[in-house]
Amino acid sequence: MERTLDEIKNEFLEIYKANINREGADKLLDYLLNGSDFFTAPASGRRHSSYEGGLAQHCINVYKRFKNIIKAEYGEDYATILPDESIAIIALLHDLCKVNTYTIDYRNQKVDGQWIQVPYYSYNNTLPYGHGEKSVYIISGFMCLTREEAMAINWHM
Repeated sequence: MERTLDEIKNEFLEIYKANINREGADKLLDYLLNGSDFFTAPASGRRHSSYEGGLAQHCINVYKRFKNIIKAEYGEDYATILPDESIAIIALLHDLCKVNTYTIDYRNQKVDGQWIQVPYYSYNNTLPYGHGEKSVYIISGFMCLTREEAMAINWHM
């Protein structure tokens, strides 16, 4: 089932606002909404969720899966081990390193014997931290992370 950008954005916002309440969370959300391409960016150029809105959808998918794994591992008292806010922060924000890095470019491709221009995502990283480190760096500019959150995001690959 293909989802609209508005559906993806609304689901992300619902999860974020229901779970992430620490100081600076509102400023980070404002950045995602108004200073980045988070809700239109792909999650990758050629691999998982490489479509418009794929980054936000990928983060929602990771959130749902991560929460289910935590619940399955620790039972109904999971929040005493890992609070809902931490689950949401780790999962929803783990790939912020990808904001403002993908652009649509074109390349030649032969289709039915004819060369045509086809779009693809090119990657331009203007802040060359490592993958997880960059996400932690971006988040930390807005709100404090616990040591466990920072480590989970940093090492999520």
